[in-house]
Amino acid sequence: MKVAVIGAGVIGISTAYELAAQGHQVRVFERNGAAAEECSFSNTGIASAGYAAPWACPGMFNHVLSHLWQRDTPFRISSLSMADLRWLWQMRKACNPATFARNRANMLRLAEYSNHRMHTLSSTLNLEHERSQGLMVLLRTERDIQLMHDSLKIMRDAGLSFKTLSAEEARGIEPALNPETALAQAIHFPEDEVGNCRQFTLLLKSEAETLGVKFNFNTEVLPLSNSAPKKIRISEQDMGENFDAVVVCAGLASAQLLRPLGLRIPLAAVHGYAISATVREPLDAPRSGVIDEHYKVAISRLGQRVRVSGGSEIGGNAKRHVTASIKTLYRVLDEWFPGAARTQDNVQVWKGSRPMLPDGPPLVGASGVSGIWLNLGHGASGWTLACGSARVVADSINGKSPDIDLQGLGLERLHLHR
Repeated sequence: MKVAVIGAGVIGISTAYELAAQGHQVRVFERNGAAAEECSFSNTGIASAGYAAPWACPGMFNHVLSHLWQRDTPFRISSLSMADLRWLWQMRKACNPATFARNRANMLRLAEYSNHRMHTLSSTLNLEHERSQGLMVLLRTERDIQLMHDSLKIMRDAGLSFKTLSAEEARGIEPALNPETALAQAIHFPEDEVGNCRQFTLLLKSEAETLGVKFNFNTEVLPLSNSAPKKIRISEQDMGENFDAVVVCAGLASAQLLRPLGLRIPLAAVHGYAISATVREPLDAPRSGVIDEHYKVAISRLGQRVRVSGGSEIGGNAKRHVTASIKTLYRVLDEWFPGAARTQDNVQVWKGSRPMLPDGPPLVGASGVSGIWLNLGHGASGWTLACGSARVVADSINGKSPDIDLQGLGLERLHLHR
């Protein structure tokens, strides 16, 4: 089959590779000048089945509201559109315990499968990217412990490997953790890892090219036409090129691309920040990755750099940096790993727009329109879910039954009607 993939982030590249590996003729269309230029460029680096959870969880909406006016808030809301307001209302409805448990279980199933697929690809293709083993979630207060309770129960029921640690035990695994910063408890996921998503994506792109995948960069695709949905056009004057199948992996742009087909995908841009700096003293830096659950800030070791990521900003301008959000990243790094990185010079500051659905899981699989397939809405878990999502979409297009149940990962859960 002749297949078009729209988007060349980690989702699009892994999808293109899986399709080509199954014998399809694949063309990738990307509006940027290179692969992995948006959310895949400078994400947390954390690939964690345990931490791949819906934003919409019990208590989260009130937690968000209680933080809004704090100086170091992990959540910011500004200049909301009507679409943003609808998205927040849908998110609030998805915060009930039953919905959360269902969505969390569905994401966990995909995340575990994806983790296995990523390791298989890295091993069989010799994809040598920066990576380190283990993830630790740091819980500063009893309130943080309570908010993790439901997630931990689901993980425990699913047989996921993790350990609850005291502060002393946590510092045994990450010796550089500052003993003066309050730590009530930690959750350790020994099988999770930190990896360089952009590096992995570019390596997999090379493997895809070896299999014959063609890339069209600096190419913005027009919204798909209801009369000819499998035709790709890049200008109004363009007669277009017909494909046997089209996979939409275009992040936030996916909603606009699909709208003419009668699909109203409730994607919102949840902006996040990252700073990357050179390690100053290896003994003062993290060995792998930690997440400060209170501030929703991740601190990751990527080779000779430390990356600090966090902030969830809805509305506002994707290009405008909120100074307070960036200061929070520096402060949290200093509280946990003082002196770990050279933050006075050559710091890369990045802001990205994560495409998130209000209830959490991505949309993976058939669109309901013949020949149009979805692989979008992965939010902050794109790196974690990419390889598994790509494989199940490729299998579905190829007429195979995917290796995992796709229940709860498809369009039907959003009750959209054409």
